[in-house]
Amino acid sequence: MVGLVGEFEVKLDAKGRFLFPSGLRKQLPPAAQRDFMLNKGFEECLTLFPLSEWEKLSGKLSKMNLFKPKNRMFYRLFHQGAKLVSLDKAGRVLIPVAHMERVSLKQEAMLIAYNDRIEIWDKSKYFEMIDGSMANFADLAEEVMGELGESDE
Repeated sequence: MVGLVGEFEVKLDAKGRFLFPSGLRKQLPPAAQRDFMLNKGFEECLTLFPLSEWEKLSGKLSKMNLFKPKNRMFYRLFHQGAKLVSLDKAGRVLIPVAHMERVSLKQEAMLIAYNDRIEIWDKSKYFEMIDGSMANFADLAEEVMGELGESDE
């Protein structure tokens, strides 16, 4: 799958559903446009994986040596709370209440698509995180990207 990209603002209804954006849906292959695995993210967000991408990631994680305590703990923490969700006939995704509460997700949310996943953030928390990180963006870019071009010479 080609990497997902984009920011999409969505509104959650009283039941915790949002309309999956058509601009995001068009980036997914037809077979990946309906079923997703919803899980917690590494920050204060949820992560939505197209089911095929979740299966690839789970396949990699299943090769971990589960005799090592740190591996077992990571495996548990990563999979804890994962839930299969599907678009309904109206093209909406339902976020379970427990997941919404875990990240204080309110009525306005941001979908942040990158690589093989979509993060779901409470809108205000997302912009707080971005605003708080922008001052260090140049340093972060140097640290993360600084050596990328050197091996191509």
